Amino acid sequence: MTNRRQFIGTALTGTAATLLPNLGIANSNLNLENTLIKPKRLKKGDTIGLIAPGYAIKSSILEEAKKTLRSMGFKPYHTNRIIGNYGYLSNTDEERAKDLNEMFADPKIDGIICARGGYGCTRIMQMIDYENIKANPKTFIGFSDITALLNGIYQETGLVTFHGPVGSTMNDPYSISQLEKVVMFPKHNLEIQNIDIILPELSTNPEFERYSITEGTAEGKIVGGSLTLINALMGTPHEIDFTDTIVCIEDVEEAPYRIDRMLTQLIEGKTFKNAAGIVFGVCAGCNTSTNPISFSLKEVILDRIKPLGIPAVYGMSFGHVENNFTFPIGIYAQMNTKDMSLKLLENAVL
Repeated sequence: MTNRRQFIGTALTGTAATLLPNLGIANSNLNLENTLIKPKRLKKGDTIGLIAPGYAIKSSILEEAKKTLRSMGFKPYHTNRIIGNYGYLSNTDEERAKDLNEMFADPKIDGIICARGGYGCTRIMQMIDYENIKANPKTFIGFSDITALLNGIYQETGLVTFHGPVGSTMNDPYSISQLEKVVMFPKHNLEIQNIDIILPELSTNPEFERYSITEGTAEGKIVGGSLTLINALMGTPHEIDFTDTIVCIEDVEEAPYRIDRMLTQLIEGKTFKNAAGIVFGVCAGCNTSTNPISFSLKEVILDRIKPLGIPAVYGMSFGHVENNFTFPIGIYAQMNTKDMSLKLLENAVL
């Protein structure tokens, strides 16, 4: 289980910074001129670029990620920008943005996976060359703080992005198989399958309980990811428009009152109440509080979400947990609270 707040590893030697020009103010929502762009599906033999757009990554974790990618039939690649640290970040803002931009521009790179999450992604969003991404669409995969980039890139370019495991969390058979089904072997009406909870410590953990918040079915484009990062985008040029969407939400190590505060902020915003459906993953470590009279995580979610009258469920297999399925940002999907299902109504890759 991975803690978003502790996505930082052992600090390494810093690297030199290279200045990158500011590429301008981003659009607030998906530009009407941006049609949906689907990247090419990944296949064995493809070269996968690894980047660290937020926190620094330990060299041992980076090597494990490369080992996992090789076992999947890919050829991992990364630049020296990923090796080292700049304070708690993997490199300067300019160098992290340059790494991302060059990975999209490089014709030898077939797909991009973030080696890890951690704070820092929101600092580089105005430095991303979105026209470069539109001209060179590729699979872009990650979660946690990568949520900002997933939704921002989709808004700016129309490129479908993928909320899935990062390099440091890919060594799980379920996560790998679910990722492959979405980005390598897509099929029409693919139903994303929850994993069976077998371990006693999980089956009795209220954070892993699966329940319907408001019954119903819904269809819409998928958006979302980390609740903290969804909130961090509010009031910025990349605030998410939730109208008619299926909003996927997860978080980690946030006390119930903090979940309450962030959900309340969304509800008081302009468009969250207009969502078609809401799908919670596992909010790991979010049912604990130092306050003995605290509400539970479930009580907070029911109190905040149920009055909206929007079809909603809690407990699907994604988030800061070992078994983390992949869902595409920008693809039409259908949710059904009765059978806890999320079905992709179109392929996410070409």
